[in-house]
Amino acid sequence: MKRIEAIVMGASAGGVSALLSVMGCLPRDFAIPLICVLHLPDDHDSQLAEVLARRLRRAVREARDKESIEPGMIYVAGPGYHLSVERDRSLSLSQEERVHFSRPAIDILFESAADAYGPALAGVLLTGANEDGAAGLARISQSGGLSIVQDPAQAQVSAMPAAALALHRPDHVLPLNGIGHLLAKLESHEC
Repeated sequence: MKRIEAIVMGASAGGVSALLSVMGCLPRDFAIPLICVLHLPDDHDSQLAEVLARRLRRAVREARDKESIEPGMIYVAGPGYHLSVERDRSLSLSQEERVHFSRPAIDILFESAADAYGPALAGVLLTGANEDGAAGLARISQSGGLSIVQDPAQAQVSAMPAAALALHRPDHVLPLNGIGHLLAKLESHEC
């Protein structure tokens, strides 16, 4: 098993409960940072960080521009901004064009994190209603990282995981609790 230094996760329709299911399997002292994009409407403030923090009893915050990625932290993208990872492993926010009708877009996060972390990255694509994240997850695989897709048969909306499976063959296709248990084991494995 590869040594993983960061995990990126993406979801859309049905994503809040999927994220809670996966992250709920992780120990509270889980040190690998998690960086998440959930498709959000632009015209509302997001309560995602507060909801996750309250339910998971872990440190969660909305990503801030130029913020260094810290161990043990869960970062979520805010509405109206793409979230990406810089090569110095800091976060970056931008208002570039929408990708798959979304800003934040999963592909932007996944592709930038693959460039920053290479084989030390794990990418997880969950439930959703479009193809966002499929190309980004393929980039993670091409960079030597670990790619994980929610089993489309068990996703609330199967389009996003099905698009990933149509584009490439991930390392794992699992139900939500299987993804959570796999991620929990990543911290104890070293190269």
